[in-house]
Amino acid sequence: MFGLRSDGKKVKGMGIIDKAEPFFMPQRIDAVNYTTVKVKCDSIDEFIARERKNGISYNYMHIVIAAIVRILYVRKKLNRFIMRGSIYQRNTISVSMDIKKKLEDDGEQVTLKMMFTGRESIEEVKKIVDDEIAKNLKEDEVHTTTKAAGKLTHLPDFMFRWAMAFVRFLDRHGMLPKALIKASPFHTSCFLTNLKSIKLNYIFHHLYNFGTTTIFVAMGKERMEPYVENNKELTIAKMLTFGVSLDERVADGLYMGKSLRLFSDYIKNPDNLKTSLPDDGTIPKKATKIVKFKKIKRKPKTKKEKVKKEKTKSKKIKPLFNREKHEAKKAAAKANKDKKLEQKRLKEKQKIEK
Repeated sequence: MFGLRSDGKKVKGMGIIDKAEPFFMPQRIDAVNYTTVKVKCDSIDEFIARERKNGISYNYMHIVIAAIVRILYVRKKLNRFIMRGSIYQRNTISVSMDIKKKLEDDGEQVTLKMMFTGRESIEEVKKIVDDEIAKNLKEDEVHTTTKAAGKLTHLPDFMFRWAMAFVRFLDRHGMLPKALIKASPFHTSCFLTNLKSIKLNYIFHHLYNFGTTTIFVAMGKERMEPYVENNKELTIAKMLTFGVSLDERVADGLYMGKSLRLFSDYIKNPDNLKTSLPDDGTIPKKATKIVKFKKIKRKPKTKKEKVKKEKTKSKKIKPLFNREKHEAKKAAAKANKDKKLEQKRLKEKQKIEK
């Protein structure tokens, strides 16, 4: 209440546009932008194969979640949310995702919410993710979110509707209990859906008006696609595509663009995620530096190649505005050439006579 919340702190000292945008676009669905992030899989596959030899079994989901956690920590504006026109900075970093206990039509669906500090290495992220999934895949295990939702769904429809309206009211005014916020998968930094696991392509998922989710990432099935290498050669490569939905009110386009490039760079270079970040809250420059690929230096051309290039060059044809003048100039040049040849012959003849 009065701008105080248990899950975030109100951001102050913002610019005029940043402060006004939530009032122009009061609902999250009004302000959602959609984009794709494409990543070449070669370096990811190489990293997974190398680490497997070292006894650590990573998959694409571990790398993606580690990249999301890291980007939310080093690019702090992405870990903000809007409530009643005010912008809040989250106190924690969390990632929500749905899993099925069995890959069947009637298989029970569980929504997980995993908590992070943001400083974790990829190995630490893997442990948190694996432990949470293993714990909730048990047949007799009921997740905290399911327990909370179960109490409401047992109510009659009209009472369920009133209960949800009351929950929304409490949430808008910062009075929602901390335990409910912790259990709610909709009060999260990022929602991830792994469509790759069910062999589907990426989608653009909407953002929920309920809760505080600012980012939704949909990871699709990797597939072979045309790809232009740095040397401008068109090749076929295995590409992993993400459909990303972002609440544009938390940051401007420049900030979002740099953040997405850095997110892509983390996934392409998983080795950068192997080290934990300092506990004192400082962010090393290396963690925010985007890797720039070096241009391929071409070998210097040989004499044969230069001659070949000169021969293949097309000569520019200039229009003849005065044909008579051109013909006279051409004849004079020919006469001059003939004169020089004649002088050369005479000199050679004189040398022979001597």
